[in-house]
Amino acid sequence: MTVRAVRLLPVLLLGACLAAPAFAATTATTKSTTVHHKTSSSKSKSSKAPALIWRGDVTTARAVVIDMAKEWQRTGHTPIKLEPFNTASGIDAVAAGTADLAGSARNSDGTPEDGHLTFTPVAWDALVMIANPSNPVRNLTVRQLHDIYFGKITNWKDVGGKDAPIDLYAVISPNDGVEYSLRTLLFGHGDQQISAPRLYLNTKALEDGIALNPNGLGLSTLANVSSNPKLRTIPIDGVAPTEANVVDGSYPLYTPLYLVTNPNSTKAAAVKEFIDFLQGDKAKAVLRSHAVLPYQDGAALVAKDQDRRDKVYAESTASHAKAPVPSYAVVPALAPDAAQAPVSPPNADATKTASTAGTSAGNASKSTGGTDKTYTVVKGDTLSGIAQKTGVTVADLRDWNHLKSDNIKLGQSLQLSRN
Repeated sequence: MTVRAVRLLPVLLLGACLAAPAFAATTATTKSTTVHHKTSSSKSKSSKAPALIWRGDVTTARAVVIDMAKEWQRTGHTPIKLEPFNTASGIDAVAAGTADLAGSARNSDGTPEDGHLTFTPVAWDALVMIANPSNPVRNLTVRQLHDIYFGKITNWKDVGGKDAPIDLYAVISPNDGVEYSLRTLLFGHGDQQISAPRLYLNTKALEDGIALNPNGLGLSTLANVSSNPKLRTIPIDGVAPTEANVVDGSYPLYTPLYLVTNPNSTKAAAVKEFIDFLQGDKAKAVLRSHAVLPYQDGAALVAKDQDRRDKVYAESTASHAKAPVPSYAVVPALAPDAAQAPVSPPNADATKTASTAGTSAGNASKSTGGTDKTYTVVKGDTLSGIAQKTGVTVADLRDWNHLKSDNIKLGQSLQLSRN
């Protein structure tokens, strides 16, 4: 069992209790998908070759892999066995050698478990807030979304809805790709803790829960819900999450989808061939049929991405700090020969420089010893915003200041180091 698996075990057990009915439906879908591909693989010209095993998040399965595997097998390639579940399970399986490919809606999180793997961006999708169709709210701002996730806004009437509690749903693991990507945009780091009392094992289970709850709110992707009449997407800052609005970059919450591979895999050649296959016209047509944009066709999104992230982060945190540099921005497009090139994690020094660019000299001060620092909370500050401005993590701020939550007070002095 990996370090990540050990770390997730307690919350997975909790989530199993909270989301058992929805998870049962997901399990049934997984089994039927796997059997289907076993059956079709018998017609493959490469039926004697060992199957490639794909495991990962439901989002990437729906948007990229399920129909892509069918197209791949129609051309006589190695069969692909599909095991949709969640991001962490897929990445762990590839790291352990029990799967050949993983699907992820996030890039490497910088942990040792991710460090020796290759994250290849293959498509662009929209992160979308979903609600029950009966919910009357027709727009949320980025700032409202931030405050809902932080537990500052808890009633629909505060965002133009009826007088009812906002039942915020989330996927259990902070390393779930969809959750991680949104939290990175809003808070500057994907492991931000949020106020979400209802936890689910994966995005499919979350969607099923919201379809039954008129007060529910949760996160999914456009590819997941674009054809689901039991769910309604909520525009952000007045812009609806549509394919066209992702393509032109006007919808603010878009994100890449990745395939994760292990360069030391015994099937590395076959894996690379599959990723190269995604660059072809037939594969692009499959991607577009699921409301996602082929990654290499989104060079304009990369070009404007840092400005987009800065704008979202500034509105979310009510600060002037720059958003961290996204690691995929160094890959404007993928050529077939470069499809397996690793997407490196962001440079720590560069990220720290960007994070601290907006720090006010009047708020942070060094002690006479030159090593200890303190920060005085000013109006509009959040703990995550202070972490980004001062180049530390939220977890460190909590630890160093003995905080039991992310709540801080105007004028409060925070230690910026352990000593």
